[in-house]
Amino acid sequence: GSDHVSTAFIYRDALLAARTRLRVKMEHMQQFDKDLAECLIERPSEYLEQLELAAADVLAASRHREDNGEEPERTPVQVLLYSDSQFGPSTMRNLTSENVTKLVRVSGIVIGASKAKAKATAICVRCKDCLGVMFCPCKPGFGGVQLPRTCNLANNVEPGAKPCSLDPWVVEPEKSQYIDQQTLKLQEAPESVPSGETPRSLTVAVDRALVQRISPGTRVTMVGIYSIFTSQDSKAGSKVASVAVRNPYLRCVGLEAESNASGYDETFSAEEEAEFRAFAQREDCLEQIFARVAPSIFGHDDVKRAVACLLFGGGRKSLPDASRLRGDVNVLLLGDPSTAKSQFLKFVERTAPVAVYTSGKGSSAAGLTASVIRDASSGEFYLEGGAMVLADGGVVCIDEFDKMRPEDRVAIHEAMEQQTISIAKAGITTVLNARAAVLAAANPPSGRYDDLASASENIELQTTILSRFDLIFIVKDPRNYERDVQIASHVINVHKEAREAEAIDGTMDDAAMGMLSDESRRDPKQDFLKRYVTYARRNISPRLTARAADLLEGRYVQLRSRIRSRIARRDEDAPAVPITVRQLEALVRIAESLAKMQLRREVTEEHAIMAWELFHQSTMQAAEAGVHTAALSSEQREEVILAEEALRQRLAVGAARGERLLLDEMVRTGFDPRVAKRAMVSMIQRGELEHRGARKLVVRTSA
Repeated sequence: GSDHVSTAFIYRDALLAARTRLRVKMEHMQQFDKDLAECLIERPSEYLEQLELAAADVLAASRHREDNGEEPERTPVQVLLYSDSQFGPSTMRNLTSENVTKLVRVSGIVIGASKAKAKATAICVRCKDCLGVMFCPCKPGFGGVQLPRTCNLANNVEPGAKPCSLDPWVVEPEKSQYIDQQTLKLQEAPESVPSGETPRSLTVAVDRALVQRISPGTRVTMVGIYSIFTSQDSKAGSKVASVAVRNPYLRCVGLEAESNASGYDETFSAEEEAEFRAFAQREDCLEQIFARVAPSIFGHDDVKRAVACLLFGGGRKSLPDASRLRGDVNVLLLGDPSTAKSQFLKFVERTAPVAVYTSGKGSSAAGLTASVIRDASSGEFYLEGGAMVLADGGVVCIDEFDKMRPEDRVAIHEAMEQQTISIAKAGITTVLNARAAVLAAANPPSGRYDDLASASENIELQTTILSRFDLIFIVKDPRNYERDVQIASHVINVHKEAREAEAIDGTMDDAAMGMLSDESRRDPKQDFLKRYVTYARRNISPRLTARAADLLEGRYVQLRSRIRSRIARRDEDAPAVPITVRQLEALVRIAESLAKMQLRREVTEEHAIMAWELFHQSTMQAAEAGVHTAALSSEQREEVILAEEALRQRLAVGAARGERLLLDEMVRTGFDPRVAKRAMVSMIQRGELEHRGARKLVVRTSA
C-alpha cells in the first residue's frame, strides 16, 4: 500500500530490497485503513497470514515484471510489525486472559535464549495402506498438528477395495517444510517492577528472520500475539488435571532492540529540551546539579561531585581496531560506619536511568555476572544475565563491598574495565555486554578507619581492583564540635519535615500510602535531575580540546615522577592506590562528565582543572592517607629495627600468635606501643608476617 504522506511506494521498494521479509509500521496501517488495523489487532493470526500472502503476491508480480518471461517461483514473505505508540496493555503484569489471541506490545529485557530449533510448517504424511501423500499444515508458534484418524485419499479408487485402517499415517520428514524457531525469556525491566515484587517473565517464540538476533541482556520492545499452549508435563496423571489450564506465551511478530541501553521514557518534548539547554547555560549549572545530589545528606561535597560524575558518565569510545574504551566512572566509598555511604547508593539507585542495587554478602559471582541454567522442559542449558548484565547502560550499586568473597569480587574485574562478561560454562561460550558504572561502599577491615595504620592496611582490597576505580573516597567521621552541631540540627530537621509531610497525608490508610509512595512523593527536582541525566547521557558525547589534554598529560607525568622519586629515596612504600595509566583515563572521563553536565561538546581547560582537583581530593588523598614510614626520624627508625628484631625472637618461622598478645608483650618489655605497631606493619608489608583469622592472628612466614 502507499503511504499517505508521500507518493513513493515505500513498502514495495523495501520488499524488493529485502525479498524475504517486510517491516510494516502499525501507524501506517492505521493511516491506510483504520478498520483493517483494528482487525489486525483483534484477530492477528488470521489477518497476518493474509498480509503475508498478499506481500508474497506483490513480490511475485513485481518480479514477474522484472524477469518477464518464465513464471517466477513464489517465495514466502515474513511480515514484521513494529509500532512507536503503545497499544494494548502497557506492561507484562497487565496481560490477562482478555488479551489472549490479540496483538500486544510489551517491552522488557531478554534474560535467556534457547538454541534455534527447526519447526515444521507443513508435515508430509504418507498412508501406509494406499501410499497416498498428504500435507498437513502446522499451527505457528508452539502449536502442533492434528492428524486425521482415517485416510480418505483412496475412497474414490475402486468400489470393492479394502478401506485403509485407522491411523495409517507415516511422517516423511525429508518432504516436510520447516522454519527456524527459538524461544526467548523476556523479563520486566527492573525500573518498572513495583517495589517488593519479583519481576515477571514471559516465554516468547520467535521464528524465521528474528532467530538468533537477540542475545541475553538486551532491552527489547516486542509486538506479538499473546497465545496459549498446553504444557507437556512428564509426570503421569497431570494431564488429567490440567485439561482446561493453558500456559500463556508470546508469539513474536516483530521486535526492536533498544540501542541505547536504558529503558527509561526516552522521548523529550521540545519544551523540555529548551528547559535543559537553559539550565545548562546558567552560571551556577554545576553547583545546582551538585546541590541536587542526595540533598538529605549533610556535607560530603566532594562525594556528591563524584556521584554526579558517575551519573553522567564520560564518553564511550570505539577505536579503529574495534576495541572499546570505557566511558563509565567507577567510584568507591570507604570509611567509618554511619557516614551515609549506603544513602548515597540508594540515591543513585533512585536517580540513575537504570540501576541495580546489591549487597556484598548476598550476591555470588554468578548472580553478578551470568549463570547457566538448565531448562526444565527440554533439558537444554541457556544463559541468564545477572546484575551487571541487567544494569547494562546504567549503574550497579554494591554495598558492603569488603564483605564479598574474594572469588566473587574477581568476577567484577572484567566487567569494570572491559565492560563485557565472558562466560565458558556447560558448553556455552559467549560474551555479554555489561556497560555499567560501579558505585561501591566498603568499611575498612577493623570496622573503623584507623588513623595510626598505613593506607594499605586500611584499604584491604587488592590493588588490581583498586586501580579500576576512578575515584576512591575515604569518608571519615571527624570529631569536631561545630560540625557535630551542624549535622545534629540537619538530621533533626530532616526528621521533623518528614513527620509533617506524613501528618498532612494522615487521612489515608497504610495500603494507600504504600501505593502512592512511589508516584506522589517524587520530588520534582529529583525528577528533573533524572530526566536531565538521561538526556545528557543520550545526546552529548564531549571530546577533549588540545589545551585540556596537555594540562591532564602534564599533571599525570608530574605525579608519576613525584611518586617514583619518593620510592627511589626509600622514603615510603609504594602507595596503596597505584597511580597507573588507568588513572589518566579516569581523569579524562571525569573531565568529560563535567562537560556533559553543562551539555558542552568540548572539554575545556576549566573542566580539566576541576577533574584534577576532584581526583586529587579523592584518590590521591586515599593513597597518601594514614601513617607513612617517611615520617620517621633516624632514632625512631633504629627503634623500629630493634622492635622488629624482638618480634622475630618471639615468633618462630611458621608460628602463630594473637596480634594483641604480641603487642602487649612488646609494651611490657619497654617498647613504645606505636613503634611496636609500626614494626609489625612494616614486616607485614615486606611479607615476613601475615594476618590470619580475621586479622586477629599473626603468622611468621619467612626468616
